[in-house]
Amino acid sequence: MIPLLTPLSEKTAGSLQVGDRILLSGRIYLGRDAVLPRICQLIDEGRLAEFGIDLLGAAIFHSAFSPAGLGPTSSNKLEIESSMPKLARAGVRLHLGKGEIGEETIRALHEHHSVFAVTPPVTALFRQNIRNKRVAAFPELGMEAFYELEVVDFPAIVAAAQNRSIYQGR
Repeated sequence: MIPLLTPLSEKTAGSLQVGDRILLSGRIYLGRDAVLPRICQLIDEGRLAEFGIDLLGAAIFHSAFSPAGLGPTSSNKLEIESSMPKLARAGVRLHLGKGEIGEETIRALHEHHSVFAVTPPVTALFRQNIRNKRVAAFPELGMEAFYELEVVDFPAIVAAAQNRSIYQGR
C-alpha cells in the first residue's frame, strides 16, 4: 500500500502506476453528476476561492454524502466523466470512483498529471475513515452538494495512470 497525503504534487501523481494500491489521507472533495458541472462552471468563472475550494493537488471522490455512508458512483456518467479533464486542468491530481472511463479521458488525465483510482463499494466501512466534513458549495443539493472531507487511510486502486488503464486489453 502506498500512503498518499493531499495535496498531491504532479510528481506524486506522475509516479503512480496502474494497479498501485493506495491509502489516501488529508482533504478530499465529494462530487458527482449533480454538482461537478457546477464546479466546472465556477472554474470557468474564476469563483472557486469564494467557496474556499482549492483544487491544486486535490482528490475528488465521485460520491454523495449519505447518512448510510459513502460509496462510489459510476465515473463514466456523462456529467462526471466530461468534467474530469477540466478538473484535472484546474489541479485535481486524483479522481476516485468506479467503472471504466474512456480513452479520451485517460489521455486528458495523463496530459494534466492526474490519475483515476477505483474504490471498493463498501459504503458503510468508509465512514470510519472520515475525520471531518463540511459542505463546500451548493448546499441546496443536499447529500449531492460539493463536500470537503478530512480522511485517513482511504483505500483505492489506481485504475488509469500514465495513459494506461486496467480496462485496456480486456
